[in-house]
Amino acid sequence: MSGSSDACGRATEVRGEIAPARLAELSPAYFGMVMATGIVSIAAHLSALHFTAKALFLLNCLAYAVLWLLNILRIVRYPRRVFADLADHLRGPGYFTTVAGTCVLGSQFVLLIAEYRIALMLWGLAAVMWVGLTYTIFTGFTVKELKPTLDRGISGAWLLAVVATQSIAVFGALLAAHIQQPIRFEMNFLALSMWLWGGMLYIWMMSLIFYRYTFFPFSPGDLTPPYWINMGAMAISTLAGSLLILNSRDAPYLLSLLPFIKGFTVFYWATGTWWIPMLLILSVWRHGYKRFPLRYDPLYWGAVFPLGMYAASTHQMIEAMSLDFLHLLPRIFVYVALGAWTIVFVGLARYLLRHARVFRL
Repeated sequence: MSGSSDACGRATEVRGEIAPARLAELSPAYFGMVMATGIVSIAAHLSALHFTAKALFLLNCLAYAVLWLLNILRIVRYPRRVFADLADHLRGPGYFTTVAGTCVLGSQFVLLIAEYRIALMLWGLAAVMWVGLTYTIFTGFTVKELKPTLDRGISGAWLLAVVATQSIAVFGALLAAHIQQPIRFEMNFLALSMWLWGGMLYIWMMSLIFYRYTFFPFSPGDLTPPYWINMGAMAISTLAGSLLILNSRDAPYLLSLLPFIKGFTVFYWATGTWWIPMLLILSVWRHGYKRFPLRYDPLYWGAVFPLGMYAASTHQMIEAMSLDFLHLLPRIFVYVALGAWTIVFVGLARYLLRHARVFRL
């Protein structure tokens, strides 16, 4: 009896210590799960896999609510840790997944169930968060006194700022196709502006990332999963451009810019396509040649998202520009994305089950 009581006491003590610690360490990039689940659902919907799309949509609503609850608890209990993360060069950009995840979920409300009121509220929330996070994070990076060197301070996660910006453009363009004038006019113009700004931001950041790739030592541990955002940022830029092309039928100023929009849309798609073999080679080098252990990490959702986005963006580009000869690509990549999502989700489930044992009596 005494031994049983001691064991129970130790278990209670462990629970008391580990649960807050895990909440404090919650990754700012965890909304990447919402991004990944949402875009795979949308890609499945565009490929007529409607049951899969709806199931992932319901799961995404649950994941979004749970992650908001955990993040609010973290803000209340560990405000200093949250603000420290905002100014951290490696963790700070992860907060942009909150914006992108909100936009992707809102896009599901538009495409899967045609619920425009909820979608519009989510768009407003995402826009407010985009403004707040953009100027908070980059101001923090600028004014902090102690800064890391380039090779220790930048990663593919920085491109989440591009993804967040382009997600506002994509979501806005989707909504613009389903609302009336005069809001439609302003929404399309804002989507166009965000699309252009996101492209400029990619050029700035990608220049630094590519420089870090080629002129600094690169270890397997440096090649974190968010480096797949190198491709994902271009894929979502392609999607935004394709939607602007489709919206040009109802927006004369977009029609006048059509050759420019089409040219840059193909430019973004071609750049994203170039990254796919490169990232695959580097992944084989990391896990095959260097034997870097493959275990669950929330950052792996940042590798699933680009695959789903590539499928969805290529599908929409084909529709917008009548590029029917590319039809095989989205059909292949939707299953690649579903496979990658399943693997990471199983990893998450195993991780949760393994750590749930700590909380048992």
